[in-house]
Amino acid sequence: MHDDRRLIEDRLGRVLTERIVPAIYPESVPLRASIWVAPDEPVPVAEGLAAPRTPIASGARWGAPWGTSWLTVEGAVPAEWAGSTVEAIIDLGFDRNMTGFQCEGLVYRADGAPVKGLHPRNQWVRVASPAIGGEQVLLHVEAASNPIIPFFPPTALGAESTAGNEPQYRLGRLDLAIFDDEVWQLVQDLEVLGELMHEMPEEPARRYDIVRAIERALDAVDLQNVNATAAAARACLVDVLAKPAAPSAHTISAVGHAHIDTAWLWPLRETVRKVARTTSNMTALLADEPEFVYAMSQAAQYDFIKRHRPEVYERVKQAVSAGRFVPTGGMWVESDTNMPGSEAMARQFVHGKRFFLAEFGVENEEAWLPDTFGFAAGLPQIIKASGSKWLLTQKISWSQRNKFPHHTFLWEGIDGTRIFTHFPPVDTYNCSMHGREIAHAARNFKDKGRASISLAPTGWGDGGGGTTREMIAKAARMADLEGSPKVLWDSPSGFFTKAEAEYENPPVWVGELYLELHRGTLTSQAKTKQGNRRSEHLLREAELWAATAAVRKRLEYPYAALDRIWKTVLLNQFHDILPGSSIAWVHREAEQTYAAVAEELTAIVERAQWVLGGEGVGPNVFNPTPHTWRSVPAGAAAAVASGGPCSVGERASGGFVLDNGLVRVEVDARGLVVSVFDLAHRRETLPPGSAANLLQLHPDLPNAWDAWDVDLFYRNRVTELTEAEFVVAEMDSQNSAVVRVGRSFGSSTVEQALTLRAGAHGLDIDTTVDWHETEKFLKLAFPLDIHADRYASETQFGHVFRPTHTNTSWEYAKFEACNHRFVHFAEPGWGVALVNDSTYGHDVTRTVRADGATTTTLRFSLLRAPRFPDPDTDHGTHHFRHALIPGASIGDAVCAGYRINLTTSRPGVAEPVEPLFIIDNEAVVTSAVKLADDGSGDVVLRVYEAHGGRASALVTPGFDTAGFQFCDLLERPLQADPSAVPEGTGVRLRLRPFQLVTLRFATESTAPGRKPEPTGLG
Repeated sequence: MHDDRRLIEDRLGRVLTERIVPAIYPESVPLRASIWVAPDEPVPVAEGLAAPRTPIASGARWGAPWGTSWLTVEGAVPAEWAGSTVEAIIDLGFDRNMTGFQCEGLVYRADGAPVKGLHPRNQWVRVASPAIGGEQVLLHVEAASNPIIPFFPPTALGAESTAGNEPQYRLGRLDLAIFDDEVWQLVQDLEVLGELMHEMPEEPARRYDIVRAIERALDAVDLQNVNATAAAARACLVDVLAKPAAPSAHTISAVGHAHIDTAWLWPLRETVRKVARTTSNMTALLADEPEFVYAMSQAAQYDFIKRHRPEVYERVKQAVSAGRFVPTGGMWVESDTNMPGSEAMARQFVHGKRFFLAEFGVENEEAWLPDTFGFAAGLPQIIKASGSKWLLTQKISWSQRNKFPHHTFLWEGIDGTRIFTHFPPVDTYNCSMHGREIAHAARNFKDKGRASISLAPTGWGDGGGGTTREMIAKAARMADLEGSPKVLWDSPSGFFTKAEAEYENPPVWVGELYLELHRGTLTSQAKTKQGNRRSEHLLREAELWAATAAVRKRLEYPYAALDRIWKTVLLNQFHDILPGSSIAWVHREAEQTYAAVAEELTAIVERAQWVLGGEGVGPNVFNPTPHTWRSVPAGAAAAVASGGPCSVGERASGGFVLDNGLVRVEVDARGLVVSVFDLAHRRETLPPGSAANLLQLHPDLPNAWDAWDVDLFYRNRVTELTEAEFVVAEMDSQNSAVVRVGRSFGSSTVEQALTLRAGAHGLDIDTTVDWHETEKFLKLAFPLDIHADRYASETQFGHVFRPTHTNTSWEYAKFEACNHRFVHFAEPGWGVALVNDSTYGHDVTRTVRADGATTTTLRFSLLRAPRFPDPDTDHGTHHFRHALIPGASIGDAVCAGYRINLTTSRPGVAEPVEPLFIIDNEAVVTSAVKLADDGSGDVVLRVYEAHGGRASALVTPGFDTAGFQFCDLLERPLQADPSAVPEGTGVRLRLRPFQLVTLRFATESTAPGRKPEPTGLG
């Protein structure tokens, strides 16, 4: 037989596009339209509905960047259409190939009830079925003219102040039209079969069966009267669509989904409306499609519509109660997981899960993070401690170099906790049910023979409107179709339950899930990152001192303020805000938010401290760190011990020598550190002839994704900033030796203060940069005379080890990595810690010198200057603090990391303050001291083992307690745990490496009946 497959395939493409699809709407009449342009920010719905309108016609331009226009369309159903299904077609000027990144609309009825969203692939509004002749149609559209942000050239559209007012869009079709369901169904039949046919091998008979069936169907279509012949064409396809899938066919759990970035190429205020549009779409679709299940993550987005679109939220609540609209993920937002600190990562789950429990009575067991840029190794324990047990993500499939070996597996964190994890092999979190995607999922699945099901998040994301009726129709045809994987609608928990049950012994992946892409997000938008770090530590201080004042002085605890501030900080940890990959509007707003957060938290801290320590000035200083600081116990206020002598003198060959009896530092005439000598160990920290505190400038133009990516070739060129405009030394008022250095380069300047403090074991480096570069990358380098094949970087509730070498392609790919407060290098018996107050990105390299010894170099990443999506990224003044500590153990690194990030220099108070808890082992570190969120007055203590070894510690409360409970992160009692047992008046902890424990202590102020009687002490 002659092979005419290509002929039929090409015929199908043309006939579908040019004849059958247009016949879905065989008759139409124009709608009348009028418009009102809101003067500034979006207005309340009632105001938009009531505003006066001006006539506008299809083809007219509309929509200044970031503007809102209220469009009204009206008309009447022609008498001859009676009994038909009629829809309004409203095209705001969409490009159907850019779902989520352009104009959007939300349709309202005349009474203000929301109907559905308008998006590039979803431009219809059902008016009547069956229609009544002469029926009047009146619809209002809240239309957002969000600009398209181009990747190139750099654009000023990303900030409201610079976007201008030129109309962005041209109105398209505005019609009432008959909807022919039979033709629409024919389109779905032909698309499913045509896409399946393209994905099948050439040899099987099944492919030829499909070809011939399609040929017969196309022959049955009268191209001059498609609507009259659609049923006959469909009849030609019944048999081929009815053949069932093979029993061994891969099964795909389709989860209705719309990945909505909480901010990205639009500001937070626009996300409120994106969520309202999409959830309106999805609740309407759920009402029409009984098999469909839709899942939405991010409690903050539910909260958006609860506060700003209550009429939409009511529909969501009804759909949730029916079990069709599924809150998933249990986090406040889909946050970055590399950079948030320990408590912040925990609170993402606390606030997310608590919201879902309070609003819907739903407890999530899955973490849902499809788009996050890699996963820190401390996350599994946090997921488990929140009461969850599963994780879904997609993003690792984007890795550039190494293909991840599993799709379903156990992920083991730093403490040994294992989480059942799934990477959907469909390789997208915006599955559209295209045959190419479905076939790829089955072919790509790496766990064949051991597992048989995978998940596909299905729907257009961001402003795309979610799942469409076309996707649901195609899924129905692929539910049991020969040659195709089986597709069924499911919830995330439904999928995970089945996947876990069938895969009894999945493979294990240990350590971080590193994304081999988007490494620049650890550095871009430094002020956003600094605001996050400062806010996290101020929240720690506010909870600590407010709890202490509540217990000691009965000061009212600021529950509501702390709850609100935590949610604000968590919101800004979204995976395009904290990583610095959003438009200028988002990051300028974040800076303002962080400033307001700092002001409010500082006021809470200062009020509590003055209540605790008295109004008079005295010798006592508060220590918020989890370790004793200069004789002041952790969580206490007491007099600070003297730091001892300190001096600065001239260096023989130029520069200065700083000495405090513990460390001797030499700074040369260039302002570079050329010696850091550990006097206690009689050991030099720096390699011979090297210089630390070395600023290095690289060109930085990645191949794509400017704010996201750093490509390794940036290292091929470097400018070392060794020329100094001034190098001066002094003893400051705190008896510290200080060398001040000034430099200039390009259009920027930098000033540094190198400080050796009395009694300190390391050198502090304060760097102020006035940065005005473009496409440059600024690093701060510290070469170390140390031989180590691995080093430690702090992560949530512990640290992770990474190699200093690049033996494998996996190690080679980690050329930029994340740390929190410290990195630590060690040989047996001696180590070096480098700590910071606000930087995350770093790189480590090693070389062997002529003398045979190893130089290991750490470089902190300070600033970048990408032009997309914010052309002015990082321009302005920045302040960084780092410290180099020779002779440091891992415990010293932990202590120093807390000290550089927490405030210990507030004005002294008259009265000493006893800590709420004394812990007798510094390896057991306090993560939080606070009052219980339920308002009971109970005191919550969260600790973790920080050194990476077994630890025993006695926790002694400094207040009268009625007992304690072992709790999860949500402060709910758990079964008794052998790691926490009563001992005397305290609690004996026996912790595994990096183990996290939350304890809840009842106090005399605990209201009776608020919770079960505590177990443990008493």
